[in-house]
Amino acid sequence: MIKPYTPDVSLAGKLRRRFARMTHKRPARLDLARPIVSFTFDDIPASAAHAGAEALEQHGACGTFYVCAGLFGKEGHMGRFADAAEIGDLILRGHEVAGHTLNHVDCHRTAPAALDVDLDANDAALGALGAASLHFAYPYGEVSPRSKKQLARRYASLRGVHKGTVRNGDDLNQLPGVGIEGPDGETIARAWIDRAVAEKAWLILYTHDVREAPSPWGCTPEVLDRLVGHALAAGCEVRTVSEVLSA
Repeated sequence: MIKPYTPDVSLAGKLRRRFARMTHKRPARLDLARPIVSFTFDDIPASAAHAGAEALEQHGACGTFYVCAGLFGKEGHMGRFADAAEIGDLILRGHEVAGHTLNHVDCHRTAPAALDVDLDANDAALGALGAASLHFAYPYGEVSPRSKKQLARRYASLRGVHKGTVRNGDDLNQLPGVGIEGPDGETIARAWIDRAVAEKAWLILYTHDVREAPSPWGCTPEVLDRLVGHALAAGCEVRTVSEVLSA
């Protein structure tokens, strides 16, 4: 059983993550005709690969799934993780599969050489399934200037977990993300969708497991369905991360 990991929540850790946002920037080039929302999933519990993907597909949309191949089929605190066949099926159905390290490692605490080995293995495993792995999300949102610089050489975008919308010129190497998680997850995400509409900006939402009794890091299928419906009704396009940035 894979157990929860506690990232650095000290004042020093918070300052490090904030300082990283000031370094090694790469400006996004966006010219948005309409607000956009991307629904993304981290780690990929099997429930996200099934109920999460289905909630999007019911609205004619696809999501971005940040995958750790080293977790394939294992049991964890968010339920069973999707296996290789389930991730391959997501790709066949048009969803985007992106990188999240092989073993869900803390990019700040992992030595550069060891991190490269881990990333190489994950990219190779996902590539064997047909995924390009152009984009990446920091596990736990943990980032430092050193790891940010290292990862920026490999991926077209890097997503964190600090809240915000994305507009032209914002940093592709530390994109913000808003979690759909916890008892207030739907209310918070809905408010951020409305803010993206007001700003005509890009919003990246993320969650983990999608099931009737979710973990503190997940949501129910009904919540996800309502949020996708709200985004569309509010005039947003729903696009994968790759679709937004390739445009």
